[in-house]
Amino acid sequence: MSEILEVGKRVLELEGNELLRHSNLLDDKFENALNLIYSCKGKVIVTGVGKSGHIGAKIAATMASTGTPSFFLHPTEALHGDLGMVQKSDVILAISFSGESDELIKIMPHLKRFGVQIISMTAKFSSSLAKFSDEIISLDIIKEACPLGAAPTVSTTLTLALGDALAICLMKMRNFKVEDFANFHPGGSLGKRLFLKVKDVMKTNELPVVSFDVSLKIAIDTMTHGKLGAVLLTDKSGKLVAILSDGDLRRALQRDDFDINDKALNYATKEPKIIDDDEILASTALKIIEKYKIQLLVIVNDKKVPIGALHIHDLTNLGL
Repeated sequence: MSEILEVGKRVLELEGNELLRHSNLLDDKFENALNLIYSCKGKVIVTGVGKSGHIGAKIAATMASTGTPSFFLHPTEALHGDLGMVQKSDVILAISFSGESDELIKIMPHLKRFGVQIISMTAKFSSSLAKFSDEIISLDIIKEACPLGAAPTVSTTLTLALGDALAICLMKMRNFKVEDFANFHPGGSLGKRLFLKVKDVMKTNELPVVSFDVSLKIAIDTMTHGKLGAVLLTDKSGKLVAILSDGDLRRALQRDDFDINDKALNYATKEPKIIDDDEILASTALKIIEKYKIQLLVIVNDKKVPIGALHIHDLTNLGL
């Protein structure tokens, strides 16, 4: 292994070992901080400057998306009007490895004046920040990975991990479920998998439906204009009887007894896969399509009458 790879390996070892060490150091202070946040009637306001501020913004975003209302407040902006965002019912999570960041310390007396609870994340229990705090989560580390001991590395990784630990514990305490997560993530592939329902994406207009006794020629013409690559065959009551897909048509062309004037039903797939609930998740419908290796899934009502259709391409194009 080259010398530079050894350096990279050492960085990961230092950071990983510090996380493992702190996993065995979590104590009543961490649990007290959790209880302060859990019982908070307002929001968790995360604050910090520099690298701690960047980490703090991520912690706030993670909490907000997992059931704990939270936002990031920059100390400098707080001194110039944004303190108006703070209410007595909020909890402050203040981050500073040294506990002496000037911009952060300047807002502490004002936050205390508001009567808010303050949780600090710092390595120095005797620091100015710690003295303003109602509870402290330790950021004490053995050493930074930076050879100069200057750039925050191990300490910021630890801060981020402890923030994740707080957020996940709070999820557990709140019994936060996948449905709750979906409500906060409606966009992107994750939100679509958790939130988008069949009724939101199924094709309902101008479904390619023909009577079960039509000829193959008529069925092909309907299929061509239906843009689903299939045609739905129904009986006189409108109940779905079979589906004639383009795959069925290709197999029909290979038959010696192929006759385009024959009944389409003779070449169609009888008892096709259907669902009768358009409230299920679209991602669940996709799993059905993939399980049975079909291209089209028909949605029917309680009388087995087609009310919609889902094509695999429509679902995959959504990023499901």
